[in-house]
Amino acid sequence: MTPQLSTGAKQQQDVAIDVQALADLILSMQQPDGAIPWWPGHKTDPWDHVESAMGLTIAGAYDGARRAFEWLQNNQLPDGSWYAAYTDGQPTDRTRETNHSAYVAVGLYHYYLRCGDVDFVRRMWPTLSRAIDFVVRHQTPSGEIYWAISPQGRVDRMALITGCSSITFSLKCALALAQRIGVERPKWRQALEALLNCLQNKPHRFNTTKARFSMDWFYPVLSGAVTGQAAQQRIEAYWKKFVVQDLGVRCVSDRPWVTIAESSELILALTAMGDHQKAGIVYRWICDHTFEDNTFWCGFTFPDMVRWPEEKISWTNAAVLLAADALFNLTPASQLFSHAHWQRNDE
Repeated sequence: MTPQLSTGAKQQQDVAIDVQALADLILSMQQPDGAIPWWPGHKTDPWDHVESAMGLTIAGAYDGARRAFEWLQNNQLPDGSWYAAYTDGQPTDRTRETNHSAYVAVGLYHYYLRCGDVDFVRRMWPTLSRAIDFVVRHQTPSGEIYWAISPQGRVDRMALITGCSSITFSLKCALALAQRIGVERPKWRQALEALLNCLQNKPHRFNTTKARFSMDWFYPVLSGAVTGQAAQQRIEAYWKKFVVQDLGVRCVSDRPWVTIAESSELILALTAMGDHQKAGIVYRWICDHTFEDNTFWCGFTFPDMVRWPEEKISWTNAAVLLAADALFNLTPASQLFSHAHWQRNDE
């Protein structure tokens, strides 16, 4: 029998998500070397690869999750980074993005919270440490972190709100893991403090061309760079710009395309700041956008409601699993993004 995760008791509505179906989809895409592409034959990028591994972790598919992290271990470059894309085991985009490299820390801390396997964390620590050191080397005196190194080896001196917000959270997770294994990393803490200060107080340091993307709106809240009243104000200020009533979240503000991943990540941001009621509403909006096998669409256009693209995407389904866990406390890792969780850790 396929296990079902029922959410009806908490939402007073019969909404269910088929955890096993989502995990099976991700596992079916995982390659023999551990890589998890977007879909079969498509690219694997380090950030979405980790997101997919987190989906497996939620479902208890620990072997698949460990194989995914071992793929990162086996493909890490000498400077601690990874290429932006691989296809069938070969690099197809030799850009090296800082937020991609940092995200391994989030995946590993999530894995630790879920199953408490500190031995695996220790095995992966050299990989994580090299990755975070690579990221911190690209921080400016103002606190922002440059987004990428080109295939030709040139630093792209641009900082992105979404990317730096993601790095903020990665640094938090890396420091939490360092504490768990008894390692001191004062330079990482200094980097985190400088990056937080920049995100909170120096908006002019970031490229504004991505403001059309909903991630630039909610990622500072999701990452905990913006909390409390400031988080509430940020969410309210741009809600109508990105949220389509009864449907979900636009990927880009000026395009009629709602995506399940962005909607799921908004749910994560809302639960992180403690707004479970609004998060539950958005969750119900997306729950019926599934294929016959109960896995989720990538997105759809509106008002014609055409599913696009047609592919079943690994990390989209992982994002839904993360959102469901955050909203309904399914696993010990459900508080990963919770602002209250991190405030308790800092005390």
